[in-house]
Amino acid sequence: MRSVRVRILAILAVLVIAGVGAWQLLPSGEAKTDAVTVGTSDEVTSLDPAGAYDAGSWAIYSNLYQSLMTFKSGAIVPEPDAAESCAFIGQKLQTYQCKLRDDLNFSNGRKITAEDVKHSFDRMLKINADVGPAALFPTLDSVVTEGRTITFNLSGKDATFPHKLATGAGAIVDSTKYPADKLRTGNQVDGSGPYVLKAYEAGSRAELVPNLRYKGALKKLGKPVTIRYFKGSEELLRAWDGGEVDVSHRQLPPARLAELDSGDPDLRVTEADSAEIRNIIFNVREDSPFGNKKVRQAVASIVDRGPLVSKVYASTVEPLYSLIPTGFIGHSTPFFDAYPSSDPKRAEKLLQEAGVETPVSIKFGYRADGAYTKETEELRRQLEKDGLFKVSVKAAEWKDYQKAYAAGEYDMYTVGWLPDFPDPDTFSQPLVGTDNVLHSGYSSKRVDKLISATQQLSDRGRTSNDFKEMQRLVGEDVPLLPLWQKKEYVVAKSEVAGSQYLSDGTGLWRLWELGRI
Repeated sequence: MRSVRVRILAILAVLVIAGVGAWQLLPSGEAKTDAVTVGTSDEVTSLDPAGAYDAGSWAIYSNLYQSLMTFKSGAIVPEPDAAESCAFIGQKLQTYQCKLRDDLNFSNGRKITAEDVKHSFDRMLKINADVGPAALFPTLDSVVTEGRTITFNLSGKDATFPHKLATGAGAIVDSTKYPADKLRTGNQVDGSGPYVLKAYEAGSRAELVPNLRYKGALKKLGKPVTIRYFKGSEELLRAWDGGEVDVSHRQLPPARLAELDSGDPDLRVTEADSAEIRNIIFNVREDSPFGNKKVRQAVASIVDRGPLVSKVYASTVEPLYSLIPTGFIGHSTPFFDAYPSSDPKRAEKLLQEAGVETPVSIKFGYRADGAYTKETEELRRQLEKDGLFKVSVKAAEWKDYQKAYAAGEYDMYTVGWLPDFPDPDTFSQPLVGTDNVLHSGYSSKRVDKLISATQQLSDRGRTSNDFKEMQRLVGEDVPLLPLWQKKEYVVAKSEVAGSQYLSDGTGLWRLWELGRI
């Protein structure tokens, strides 16, 4: 996943600042100028911002495109980037207005206008790609421009709207290059971010050079960067061991991460808490075995997170019992309260009450990758060991996998999730709201009402009770089953400066922080 995405300030500042690290590298002597190579097993679904809502795509968007607002590293409140200023108009939180900077140009030299901003949002909503970010803006009714002023009219209150503008979903594209009714094809990018895409080979590499036309929140440009994309963590590990990459992020195999020595003089290891989570998603449509809530509850009664944490992930993750992870407003543990330990007898009773024959046959989908394969096999072992379920597993490459679960081809499937922005809303509307981006088919009027209620409060501390009630309902309905919350690891060669600032746990990359000593 997706891969999109205001906490209690004191708590969340700790979470974000932890990703920064306690040391800072200073260049000494004559700095090297060759590109820093970053390796990842994430994948770019589309170079067009209207067509992707996953971590791999948004990581590169934050470097190639510009949004009206942005988050600086460690910040929990967005600030203007392409905008000169932004603010809600009045007290209703339904009209948000920005004034575009007057000195912006796309990397191709064309001046950016307010109409380009309107075009970017209008096309995203019109295209409404299956794996795109349109679902992030359910309240956006219309975008109106006058001169350099852009007005966003919302159908309901949404205090988190500024945060959403600062994500990859808010990327501004050239209206003369990106069609109004379909995604742009090919490997060309026309954005106004701090980097220009010099060369791109899907699934293999992206070469980025500084955008000399950039104007925005950043005060200085970065150095050239090459991103290498690998098919899974084991392939990334081979490249790392072979010296092919300078920085590794998302993700070396868990066993290797667990062995890392922060005292190794040849490495720079940044380890911190993050808000990355992973869930089992249930297809709750009537034609799926999980259309019956008791069957979903039976799975929740069986799953034991202990072996996943210790055996599969070598303690590089922690068990998660909540829709909203640790460190965010409203975090609670409804899945621990309801399912404190693996209980096959309870699961059997639930299946009897559901009136289904055992073993229940289910199709379990997952993204093809070494760690995820081991995770899936462990979950299948747990579900089948007492004869209550018969699990057929199906692996697919990331793009095909997204299309498959969006089309309802699996009964259950696993998806990782990174916050789009620092607010618990990023775990509610996209994951369990009606027409959620997980395509689970889940819809609850009570949950939707609570989501709406939390969006109406600009004082985010007052949303805690509503988020806790929402999580209680999710624990009861079980449209998804939380598995784990991950730690953040960035590993770099000692000659690389700035790797501790590359990521703050959101999945976005600040490639401009990287350089060579």
